[in-house]
Amino acid sequence: MNTLPSFDGEHAVVPDNQLLKRGERLLEPDVYRTELDGRPAVVKDYRRYRGTPLSPVARLLVRREARVLKRLQGWKHAPALLGTLGGLALGMEFIPGDTLSAGVQGVSQEVFDQLQNALARLHAAGITHNDLHGTNVVVSAGVPVLLDFTSALRAPRWLRNWPIFRQLRRSDMKNLVKMRQRLTGQKPSAEQAAMLAEPGWVQAVRNAWKRLYRRIKG
Repeated sequence: MNTLPSFDGEHAVVPDNQLLKRGERLLEPDVYRTELDGRPAVVKDYRRYRGTPLSPVARLLVRREARVLKRLQGWKHAPALLGTLGGLALGMEFIPGDTLSAGVQGVSQEVFDQLQNALARLHAAGITHNDLHGTNVVVSAGVPVLLDFTSALRAPRWLRNWPIFRQLRRSDMKNLVKMRQRLTGQKPSAEQAAMLAEPGWVQAVRNAWKRLYRRIKG
């Protein structure tokens, strides 16, 4: 695994360090735009959890995301992994462009066709993104790039057809269809709607959780 240049205190010792997002929720990293070895980069930094009971969990998140990015190295639809630091920070290539959540004007069907093909290839490799929404897709020079693989899972081949992993793939595709409809007005075909319809067991689990949540909240 590659390692990043040294950090000092709470901030990376690199010029023009720019905070993109302050981690405020539980296990949410600080996110910086910076430069590593002369390359524009983004660093996800969990170091505020060092020495706390949540440190092992933060290290696990870094390790899991780094492993997925390393497997996708060289793929144009994911940022390149640049390395890790001390198990609590992850560096990756900075991708210029606009996110789909920014309401990019005139997003073409071709972009969504590319995104659908990219998602199909990801799923064929046994990887589900599990957090696919507009903020996590950047369109860079007409190419959609998936960001934030924190929640991604890679299933071994023998597990890929289990119901839970089929549901995760279905959820990824469902989110893609929603984004395409919102930005282009294209509704899912009858075939797509049938394919994305949730099975009864998913509805049952969701309804049971809602009932439990209402009781807890009440």
